[in-house]
Amino acid sequence: MESRKFILTGGGSAGHVTANLALLPYIRDEGLEPIYIGSISGIEKRLMEEQGIPYYGVSTGKFRRYFDPKNFSDPFRVFMGMRQARKLIKKIKPVGLFSKGGFVAVPVVRAAASLKVPCVIHEGDMTLGLANKLCVPVAEKVCCNFPETMSLLPPAKAVLTGMPIRRELFQGSKRRGLELCGFDGQKPVLMVIGGSQGSVAVNEAVRGVLPELLPGYDVAHVAGEGKIDNLLLTKPGYKQFEYLTDELPDLFAAADVVISRAGANAIGELLALRKPNILIPLTLAQSRGDQILNAKSFEKAGYSIVVDEDDLTHRYLLEKIAELWRDRKKYEARMAESPVVDSQAKVMEVIREAIKGR
Repeated sequence: MESRKFILTGGGSAGHVTANLALLPYIRDEGLEPIYIGSISGIEKRLMEEQGIPYYGVSTGKFRRYFDPKNFSDPFRVFMGMRQARKLIKKIKPVGLFSKGGFVAVPVVRAAASLKVPCVIHEGDMTLGLANKLCVPVAEKVCCNFPETMSLLPPAKAVLTGMPIRRELFQGSKRRGLELCGFDGQKPVLMVIGGSQGSVAVNEAVRGVLPELLPGYDVAHVAGEGKIDNLLLTKPGYKQFEYLTDELPDLFAAADVVISRAGANAIGELLALRKPNILIPLTLAQSRGDQILNAKSFEKAGYSIVVDEDDLTHRYLLEKIAELWRDRKKYEARMAESPVVDSQAKVMEVIREAIKGR
């Protein structure tokens, strides 16, 4: 009987694993057996083992755009990872591979392609990360989150799919979300996603305008690990969380409008859930600029209001929140017109066709 094993890869951050987690039930529905190849000790190892997915670690190195002494040794780690991945893949005999990117994906994708395993990769940001640039030449198809990305890729390989979103996010309960926060539902709920990276500016800006916000809104604030303000723990109408997992769908269901960073996964979820939003992207000093481009794309499409961190004064933030609430129906309507619908099914269709053409 032919193997129905299917390899998932990607890692380096939780964002590089989220799409793989979202695809797991769809891959199983397809009759495929998921197996993960990631880094030896990265976050993807814990996340996948929690899901009961067989996990194999390989050596990898980081591809840097700046000088670092490790730039001389890391290429050898990548080649070692390719050898390890080839050995694993020969043993596993998968029917295909899906990669969400990240540095560990390079040796795994390149090894799989060298063994004629059809590889589908996904680029979540508007521009390609360096790891995905190294994988595009050997990939069968490249799934994209933004229409603008299509022009950066070989036309025969590019497919606009959007970001795969976990099924659970569509199954939240507004009632449970309000109960989780202790809100009575009499005021609109503003959800704030500070995030772990660079969350200080967003968190401080929102907390700075609470006296003006709370008469008109209840505020649910996902502030990031270690970012709870203990002085505000008992403030009526303001509920803080470090992070949420199982309860996140309920909080999204309760939220009327959202303030968020502009990471690919976060904005993919906002679009899929049709949540009017303000995006505050990481600055160039904090990133390679991908969040700035992501946010501009959503602003141009009419899905979001964008506020640059450098402009994050209290008065300006309050003005933009008022504008978002006033025009929320317009943003909901534009998101409903998005060509990116049912991203999980689209990605699975690309995977299905790649396997079929094997």
